[in-house]
Parts: sequence; C-alpha cells; structure tokens
Amino acid sequence: MSKSNNIAEGSGSHSKAEFRNFLNIAKRSTFENANIVIVLSKRGFVNDAMLNAILERLDILCRKITSFQRSLMNKA
Repeated sequence: MSKSNNIAEGSGSHSKAEFRNFLNIAKRSTFENANIVIVLSKRGFVNDAMLNAILERLDILCRKITSFQRSLMNKA
C-alpha cells in the first residue's frame, strides 16, 4: 500500500519535480518490500517459487515507476 499511497499523494503535487520525488519514494518502497519477502523466505514463511514470483513482480513494478518518472521529465 505504501507504493500506491505515495503515488496518490504525489499526484496532488504542485510541480513535476515534487511528483517525481513521491514516485522515487514509491520505488524505494518496492526495495523495502523485496527485503521483507527475502526475510520471510529465510525464516521459512515463503517458498522459493513464491519468493521468485514476488521479486519478479516487484522488479516489473519498479521498472514501471521508473518509466513513469522518465515520462514526466520528457514532458514540457
């Protein structure tokens, strides 16, 4: 939820730079989530298949956020 909340909060920003910052926070949340899943895996709560699937989805999400950030830089 932290990712979507940061994107939603940033959408009310007064500038693209401020919005990009909220997107950066959302992107960092994907890394935080990845770490949580890795810890859960090491403790035996998540199997390898689930770990890999979640990490793949987080990677895709992170790439989408990065693309969105770049699109904001390219727009006038």
